[in-house]
Amino acid sequence: MSRNRNSNNLVVPQARGAMERFKMEAANEVGVQLKDGYNGDITAREAGSVGGQMVKKMIKMAEENMANGEQS
Repeated sequence: MSRNRNSNNLVVPQARGAMERFKMEAANEVGVQLKDGYNGDITAREAGSVGGQMVKKMIKMAEENMANGEQS
């Protein structure tokens, strides 16, 4: 069985630019300096901080949408 090992596939590929901006914003908020392109030189802790901040922001957005009666 062949598996796609790239977990960076977006459900909505047209959102790629917005997701990049979102990632940069989250990185800035936690004090991690990302550069355009490859960032494999950051530590696991830094990467986890960025990912954690992104999840925190997404949960907040979902909660706000639910409070306003919106559905996704």
